[in-house]
Amino acid sequence: MLFIVFDDTGFGQLGCYGSPIETPNLDALAAGGLLYSNMHTTALCSPSRSCIITGRNHHANGMAAITELATGYPGYNGQIPFENGFLSEMLLQHGYNTYMVGKWHLMPSEQESAAGPYDRWPLGRGFERFYGFLGGDTSQWYPDLVYDNHQVEPPATPEEGYHLTEDLVERAMSFIADAKQVAPDKPFFLNLCLGATHAPHHVPQEWADRYRGHFDDGWDAYREQTFARQKQLGVVPSGAQLSPRDPDVPAWESLSAEARRLAARLMEVYAGFLSHSDHHLGRLLAFLKETGEFDNTLIMVVSDNGASAEGGVTGTTNEMQFFNNAPETLEESLTRIDELGGPTTFNHYPWGWTWAGNTPFRRWKRETYRGGVSDPFLVHWPDGIRARGEIRDQFAHIIDMVPTVLDVLGIEAPATIRGVTQSPLHGVSFAHTFDDADVVSRHRTQYYEMLGHRAIDHDGWRAVCPWPGPSFEEAERPFGTPITMADLDDLDAHHWELYHVDEDIAETKNLARDHRSKLIEMIALWYVEAGKYNVLPIDGSVLQRIMTERPQITENRTSYTFRSGTQAMPAAVAPRLLNRPHSVTADVEIPPGGAQGVLLCQGTNAGGWSLYVKDNHLHYAHNFVQRALHHVVSSESLPEGRHALRFEFEPTGAPDITHGKGAPGRAQLYIDGRLVGQSDMPVTTPIAINPGGMACGANPGSAVTPDYQAPFHFTGTLHSVTVDLSGDLIVDAESEMRMHMARQ
Repeated sequence: MLFIVFDDTGFGQLGCYGSPIETPNLDALAAGGLLYSNMHTTALCSPSRSCIITGRNHHANGMAAITELATGYPGYNGQIPFENGFLSEMLLQHGYNTYMVGKWHLMPSEQESAAGPYDRWPLGRGFERFYGFLGGDTSQWYPDLVYDNHQVEPPATPEEGYHLTEDLVERAMSFIADAKQVAPDKPFFLNLCLGATHAPHHVPQEWADRYRGHFDDGWDAYREQTFARQKQLGVVPSGAQLSPRDPDVPAWESLSAEARRLAARLMEVYAGFLSHSDHHLGRLLAFLKETGEFDNTLIMVVSDNGASAEGGVTGTTNEMQFFNNAPETLEESLTRIDELGGPTTFNHYPWGWTWAGNTPFRRWKRETYRGGVSDPFLVHWPDGIRARGEIRDQFAHIIDMVPTVLDVLGIEAPATIRGVTQSPLHGVSFAHTFDDADVVSRHRTQYYEMLGHRAIDHDGWRAVCPWPGPSFEEAERPFGTPITMADLDDLDAHHWELYHVDEDIAETKNLARDHRSKLIEMIALWYVEAGKYNVLPIDGSVLQRIMTERPQITENRTSYTFRSGTQAMPAAVAPRLLNRPHSVTADVEIPPGGAQGVLLCQGTNAGGWSLYVKDNHLHYAHNFVQRALHHVVSSESLPEGRHALRFEFEPTGAPDITHGKGAPGRAQLYIDGRLVGQSDMPVTTPIAINPGGMACGANPGSAVTPDYQAPFHFTGTLHSVTVDLSGDLIVDAESEMRMHMARQ
């Protein structure tokens, strides 16, 4: 049993779905199996992954949104109940080896640290072995890796040829081979969840260069050409209409020549990333053939949602600018065009390519139009399916994957798992479609809700209520604004749309006025489904949830002590330093001849900060999402012996989150309480530092600042580092007076 889960890969991005992007190994699976044209997801990654692995709806899994946005409501808390067993737990009871490789993103973010608890980590949910990353994304060159229940460093560097996709495939093959050499007849379940094609779009340059010039005609041409191929392939009906131009996407010809050059290169990198992933999946498939496992392995390939628009209207060399609302200018992006896809960037393409990647549908990830929830889905099983190279257009949803697996294996869903009584599965098997193209789908009704966007499918009809969405009259309301009861009443009364998707797959004709009674029926049905699965109350907020400090497993505190050689602390449990006064104090011993290295740091070259020693001086660097680098260095060298090396930040103004600016402030360096360096920082990181944790004694992954080469281990003795959030800063009246006089 093999699940292959892509990330942010749209309906129109695989070759077998009409895309010009080369995916020969996935195309071969489609040619030797089945291609589904009517599979649906939740519109976002954690929610979809919870459906794929449990067979239950995402709100019933507590996964209304990604785990980083969890709240206290039952459908939103990010904690999949143990009564919603995982497929891994079910198959474990039937003698399967179970492996999880790649992206997890299925537990509360505050539980990702070495303090646990570990009961919602992969090994706590029925997987015997795990190798991958726990959060939503990571660098493909410098990933935040976990092996079983502990952090590990990548086995090689980018300079040595390392890339995460290749590493994941290698690990998957080794897990299978380890067991097969001992128990060759023992079945396995591998859940392989690639980082591809989520941002950052990282790929060796030669793969991106294969597509040089291929996208110079732009996203409008891509849509038209892909749609024509989809009709030729039968992926969409011959009489289908392409969805209209999205109001948020500029016409390709309206862009300047320089903007087109940047956008085309960003898409070349994305295409190379997808083809590179397909290539390494081909190695896994070849391995299964070599070991005699291929024909009897049920393979299901799916994406967790539609293509992602998180690159914004222009695209970006660093996705963390999107999450901090601090986009770079076109001119800034162009200076780094030759670095795109490489280790120094964290790039994402413009949302024009997102829109094109979801051809023929409307919109994209995070929204419940079909561009967000309709995704590629392949099934391949030569020993179990007679049909070859056929298309299935029956309605299905990813909650149907687990029931289908159990159905074809002849396994009943367990009544209990480890003593916990199990809830009913919400999905239904689609195994009856494997060898019958004309049989009717057994999945008649499916609700959707994502960040306030709502929709429902029922017997070939589809109702959609965007929030705020392209048809919402109050378009000036920012995405993710909380929904009030008044909003809900207004939305229900005036803003639902109705489509007969059996005849209009791309939602081109809104029939809400002509079929008012059908629309009212669909809205009522949505509320029935919402009541069943913990959907209410609806929370459309995003920024508020991102900035709210997460509950912790310990009492609230203002002092954190770090020690060298320990695991990095993920952002969700690390002290939140942004926009507030704080200090970092290192207790060190400087040997004769001096020392160098990182004392404490957080983040990567995509953004973060570092307190370090270099050339026997104390340094602090703040990397503002690659938009600016603020640097302070001590005026004195560090004396030999034991000392307290301290950094302080004192805000001198308020953050401007709307314009992507964290609080300005004064950065000061101290040796044994004596001021030895200071500088004013006009802007700091406003919202989030990610990926990369807070690490003591070294900078794992990519270096926060180009001033040193990672990991830059501290070569002296580092007894401890203390972060203080109490606001108690050193008061030096004399230095204050000198500073004010210097400004006159």
